[in-house]
Amino acid sequence: MKKLRQEFADTMLEVGPNDKDLVVMVGDISHGILQPFAKACPGRYFNIGICEPAMVNIASGMSKVGLNPVVHTIAPFITERSYEQIKLDFGYQKQNFNLISVGGSFDYSKLGCSHHCYTDVSLISHLKRAKIVIPGSPIEFNKIFKEIYQSDSINYFRLPEVPHGYDFKDADIKFGKAIRVKEGKDITIAVTGTQLRNALSSYEKLMKSGVSAEIIYFHTLKPFDSKTLVESIKKTRKLVSLEELSAHDGLFNLCLKACIEIEGVKFKQMAVEDFIHGYGTYDELCTRAGLSSKDLEANIKNLLTA
Repeated sequence: MKKLRQEFADTMLEVGPNDKDLVVMVGDISHGILQPFAKACPGRYFNIGICEPAMVNIASGMSKVGLNPVVHTIAPFITERSYEQIKLDFGYQKQNFNLISVGGSFDYSKLGCSHHCYTDVSLISHLKRAKIVIPGSPIEFNKIFKEIYQSDSINYFRLPEVPHGYDFKDADIKFGKAIRVKEGKDITIAVTGTQLRNALSSYEKLMKSGVSAEIIYFHTLKPFDSKTLVESIKKTRKLVSLEELSAHDGLFNLCLKACIEIEGVKFKQMAVEDFIHGYGTYDELCTRAGLSSKDLEANIKNLLTA
């Protein structure tokens, strides 16, 4: 399956020639794959360098004069370091832009915690006009970007380094609409991003042990599809949420708000509790954070027997 970063570049090349207002800015990343766009759309590709807050300021000026800026760089530096600029230049002033990040969670695992990022979705979610998408496959990004990139909003796309590998049909993908990947009756697994891989891996093992799990996949976190989740929870009355986001504000919190009036529901949160110190591969750091398929299976069994 194609990498999400390559799909971003291909989508810019698809959209750019037909939209003269689309401008792409990068923070010293993805030069090679964006050269076809730069050649096809001269004067609309800029490398601002490693000065992310300034890049947001520049994007604000472009938006002010009617252009449609797309800002692309590493998640911790464009969301955490530049949050004040995003909040004031786009949130407070009600301007529109598209923010495309890579390197969320542990995708830059070997560079240490300075390059880890699991609070980005939490930060952006506090902006009223924000739309938040975590596409786990190329088709999700391509379809949803083209659907919303011109909307009156702050659009945040968090691109994982490794796709989840599941092939969705084009008709299945709708902005703001969750996807019921597997149907079940015993427990609901709510999942977003690359962690769908672990959910699917565990699903097969759970089925063999007699556990019928329902997997609800959320590529869009804001707006949140409460209806699909509630339909599942009313059936299973048990929920495990699985995400590479902060445990203090993410998918689990959205699930709780959606199900707060349903009685007798048992919950288990699987998210990033605290800083993950040290280095390692992506899978090693996920395991250290308690986000492996084995952790998921153990939590489900505990929930079913509680």
